Amino acid sequence: MDAVGDNTGKYESQIKYVAASSDSIYDMLSDLNNISRIKERIPADKIKDLRFDTDTCSITVEPVGEITFSICERTPKKTIKFSAVNSPVPLNLWIQMLPTAEKEAKIKVTCKVELNIFLRNMVSRQLQEAVDRLADILAAIPYEK
Repeated sequence: MDAVGDNTGKYESQIKYVAASSDSIYDMLSDLNNISRIKERIPADKIKDLRFDTDTCSITVEPVGEITFSICERTPKKTIKFSAVNSPVPLNLWIQMLPTAEKEAKIKVTCKVELNIFLRNMVSRQLQEAVDRLADILAAIPYEK
């Protein structure tokens, strides 16, 4: 249970196994220009106006509007952290990867968002579904060339 006055919600995906090395996963995900390789896997009914460059990705999410995620920290072969630049609430997202074999790794997506208790109760299920869906998408990407 949250401490009194703590408005931070943390949502973690299930751990997913990926048939690729953590090097390949990191190399692909640490340069957001690579989104062009997976754009067709992103659900068009939920996300519109997808734009990206090396460090940022902007999307329009119904009913929130446009949100831009910017890579704020890269730890090679381990973690890529994002912060939401123009989100209506403070939001951070990170992707963790851990090698399990030469051509296999585990990944997990975590989202940390500051919401008051009323909003958290309203959107908690959707945020959990979003991190789980993102982890599923990331696990299905063909990382190896």
